Amino acid sequence: MIETQPTTFPESRTFHSKVQSKTAHVGVIGLGYVGLPLGLLFARNGLLTTGFDIDPAKVEKLAKGESYIRHILVSAIREPVAKGAFRATSDFARLEEMDAILICVPTPLDAHREPDLSFVRNTAESITPHLRPGQLVVLESTTYPGTTQEVVLPILERSGLKCPVLPYATDGSRVTAPPQPAGDVLVAFSPEREDPGNTQFQTHQVPKIVGGINAASALAAQALYALAFEKTFLVSSTQTAEMTKILENTYRCVNIALVNELKLLCLRMGIDIWEVIEAARTKPFGFTPFFPGPGLGGHCIPIDPFYLTWKAHEYDFPTRFIELAGEINSAMPEHVVTALGDALNRRKQCLQETRILILGIAYKKDIDDMRESPSLRIIELLKESGAHVDYHDPYFPRLQRTRKYDFGLSAVEPTAEALASYDAVVIATDHSSYDYAAIVRDSRLVVDTRNATKQVKDHREKIVLC
Repeated sequence: MIETQPTTFPESRTFHSKVQSKTAHVGVIGLGYVGLPLGLLFARNGLLTTGFDIDPAKVEKLAKGESYIRHILVSAIREPVAKGAFRATSDFARLEEMDAILICVPTPLDAHREPDLSFVRNTAESITPHLRPGQLVVLESTTYPGTTQEVVLPILERSGLKCPVLPYATDGSRVTAPPQPAGDVLVAFSPEREDPGNTQFQTHQVPKIVGGINAASALAAQALYALAFEKTFLVSSTQTAEMTKILENTYRCVNIALVNELKLLCLRMGIDIWEVIEAARTKPFGFTPFFPGPGLGGHCIPIDPFYLTWKAHEYDFPTRFIELAGEINSAMPEHVVTALGDALNRRKQCLQETRILILGIAYKKDIDDMRESPSLRIIELLKESGAHVDYHDPYFPRLQRTRKYDFGLSAVEPTAEALASYDAVVIATDHSSYDYAAIVRDSRLVVDTRNATKQVKDHREKIVLC
């Protein structure tokens, strides 16, 4: 456990004493890719933890000690469940029992690419009837700067309990300016920093950013997270913490857009962008490698920058750089389909009536997450062009309905016979389980969007890199 600054606020001493004695009861709302590992982390560190979710199927599976997220092992669930350290429920009335309530719900974009905070609002409204003095409420969902203070706080204060907005200063580890008294409840923002499939960093190893509505809230959240995370970093407001996460993902979005645009230029110039990146990354300073692909996926990078763009309109500030990056990345599935069409034309074929197999639906390799996956947009575009489309992904035996798509497809096994029956095979996700040499050997044409076939020496004439 990391030692944190003691509180001087009578209103929050009870919370801190519960944290220090590990008797605080933690509630996590939303048991998805963020909320489930977070809840299990607190349970492993000795805190009684309850997970809340509106999906009864998830609650039922967790009660049986089963996992519905591939990279979360069954053993990681069964042990805390068996010990009574972790439990799941859909009964939100039990929020009153919690000392800390952590909100980990989706923050998607709507049909007009504007922030959809309905999940956040609905969750705050579900908390309000059960809010009691001394509780800590933390929003973890990625969102635009100002959401915690302007959206969540007013809903919570309908309960009659108050959390005054009071400025404070910090050096990253401590509150450095004389703090002021807290209110009835404590409210903070601490952005999730999950990276599904990343084997280098586990949840507890990634520093936890914490910003509070006031100093008491910030210190309370810092003390809680210090029980489970190796390091916490205190910032001076919820807006600063919210902007931190937006910056992280905008940085990635913009740099991916840069290499995607350079890829298109390199294709016209006859230069291998992948070789260029490998050469550039030999420089030990001043360069971070980013890699092109068929588009952006996941719940963060394709979405978060647009939250900032939307908020910037309130300040009459054009975010041209971000919007251009979004346009480039969003157009990559169209580029893949165009490249496929050109390759078929050279073979005296057209997209209409051709049979296409998409390999990989997950938005990145070796995970069971297809949120915002560019593969789905590629399938849609191919179908609109009159092609017959099938897919395979080892993590998705069937394509479930999403907010945007409902293809009703089931996976086709990529056997040698099956591969040979398609006019083209598109590698959209470079899963490690695929035998790329066999895929190239047995297919008529391969469109590789991930440079997955870079080690394949034979039959290179079948491969189109795009």
